[in-house]
Order: sequence, then C-alpha cells, then structure tokens
Amino acid sequence: MKRIRVLVVDDSSTMRGLIATALSSDAEIEVVGQAEDPLQARQAIKALNPDVVTLDVEMPNMSGLEFLEKIMRLRPMPVIMVSTLTSRGAEETVRALEIGAVDCIEKPRPGNEHNFEELPFKVKIAAMARVRPLTTESERQKNAIEARSAHGQYASDGRVLAIGASTGGVEALIELLSHFPENCPPTVIAQHMPPSFTKSFANRLNRLCPAQVQEATHGAKLAPGQVFLAPGGSLHLEIAGKGDLRCVMKAGDRVNGHCPSVDVLFESVARSCGSRSVGVILTGMGRDGASGLLSMRKAGARTFGQNESSCIVYGMPKAAFDIGAVEKQLPLDRLAAAIVSETSTIKKH
Repeated sequence: MKRIRVLVVDDSSTMRGLIATALSSDAEIEVVGQAEDPLQARQAIKALNPDVVTLDVEMPNMSGLEFLEKIMRLRPMPVIMVSTLTSRGAEETVRALEIGAVDCIEKPRPGNEHNFEELPFKVKIAAMARVRPLTTESERQKNAIEARSAHGQYASDGRVLAIGASTGGVEALIELLSHFPENCPPTVIAQHMPPSFTKSFANRLNRLCPAQVQEATHGAKLAPGQVFLAPGGSLHLEIAGKGDLRCVMKAGDRVNGHCPSVDVLFESVARSCGSRSVGVILTGMGRDGASGLLSMRKAGARTFGQNESSCIVYGMPKAAFDIGAVEKQLPLDRLAAAIVSETSTIKKH
C-alpha cells in the first residue's frame, strides 16, 4: 500500500510534534519531513515531493498566506491550513481556502485538546483533491464584472435558492456568488466549516459579492438580495413559514457527521417551499445533501450539481447524482448563469 506522504510546516517545534504524532497514528500516512518556515519548506517540497502539506497560517520570514500563493502559482498541491482560534487567524484561514487550500483545522486549545484527531481524515481527503492553479484577484474581479454586466436586467421570481458544499466549497461559493446580481434569489447555504471560521467567511463573501451576505440568525427573513450562511457549531439551519419564510436555528445531533447539515437544510426547503425552490450541491466529501436534494426534486424543485471536472472533491455531487437528485450537472463557471436564468422573471429570447 502506497502511503500518503506529508510535509509538516510550522514554526513551533511543539506543534510540529503534535501534528506529526497525530498523522503517524494512521498507517496510511507517512510524515516525510518537517520545516519551521517557508524557506525550509520550499527546499523540502523540492527534495521530498510530498503528497500533502500542512501549513501554519502565521510564520516568520514569510506568512503562510504568501507561501500558499507561491505554491498555488508555481506547484499546485493539496495544502491543509493549521490555524489559531483568533479573528485574524480565522480571516487568514478563509483567505487561504479562497486561494486554494483544500481544508483547515484549528490548533488544539483548552477544551479542544483532541482537535487533531480529525487531521488524518482531512489529509486523506486532501490527497484525493483536484488542485488547480491560482486565479489571481484581478482575474476574478474581471470575470465577476463581466458576468454581472452580461446579466442585464434581473428580477427574482421569489424562489428560494438552497446551496450545500463542503471540501473546496469556499473557493466554489466565492466563484458562484460573485457572479450573482445584487438582487439575487433569497439564498440559504450550508457549508461544512469549523464554527470559528463561518463568520469570517460570511464577511469575506459580503465584501466580494454584490448581494448582502451574513451568518444566518434565528428569525431572519428571506428576501431577494439576501444570502444567509449557516453558522458552524451545534445548530442546524432550516427555513420555515409559508408566505413569510424565515431562518430557523435548531439544536440537533450531527447528520451525516455534520452540523450544520446540508440534508437538514434541503429537507426543510422541500417541506416549506416545494416547487418554489432551487437546490444546488457543490464540491465536497461524503454524501451529505444527497437525500435532501432528492426530496427537493420530488417536491418539484429544480436541482443542479457541480460536475466532476470542476470539483475539488467529487463526493457530495456524485452521491446526489447517483440517486437521481441532480436534474442537471454543470461546471462551476456555468452554474451561476444557469441559476440566474432559472430564477429570473425576465426571460431572454
């Protein structure tokens, strides 16, 4: 069996040891090297050719973000960011996921000493990921401006848009929502992400996208131009109501290993909206969202899935497609236009 080769990059020898110990507990993973800064890491990547790199967000000589940008431009490879639980650490981690890091994990802290137990699983997913070269900020902004100008007039038909995503979802959601018009469909999103990062992600989306994006709160009213992101943690996001739809935050067990769960969100949309909704499932590992999207489709909703070639991990969309939940598969760069066209009252001839 070929083991997954990992390079650990962190300026703290203690943290490098904790990461290496957590990874070495899995027989399918081999820690082939360690580096204390990006300069050492660059040489180690050349010499050791690792399959996956774990990268500290804050380091001397060059920040983790700067180094990640260089990796994604010159030698794209799977990277997992290791972050402190600070507002700055959260913001930089979200930016790293946008640049192309596959996943992130928090450093252990009091009350969360066993956080690295998830790391071997995350490394295995990362090793399977399709990593693409970095799209520059200027290219992304140019593409978004062109897409918005191409929309011309748009008026939401009132249908609710529900989106689910996991691994690779940060990059995909930024790409998708930045191409939406300002008065986009009322939108709810479940993205698998640690609780400390969802607020920073919502803020980042709000800065980059024409619509208003915020973390969902209990009782928040759905309306065109409003996008609600499920907070990470112990609450599921649902929507409820008939004419006056609102966000409902409900405590509950993990579903498919996740809270918030895409399935829980989609099932609530199927119940509350039926055919007055559109469901979209994006890149991610596992099958969360598949059965919920099928419920939406059976209730009359239109459903879309991200296609295999544009996914970082073609897990969730494949699971949904395999059971007949996805009506149409499209590459990420065509999904926004399809959703906008589907939900507009102004139809092009």
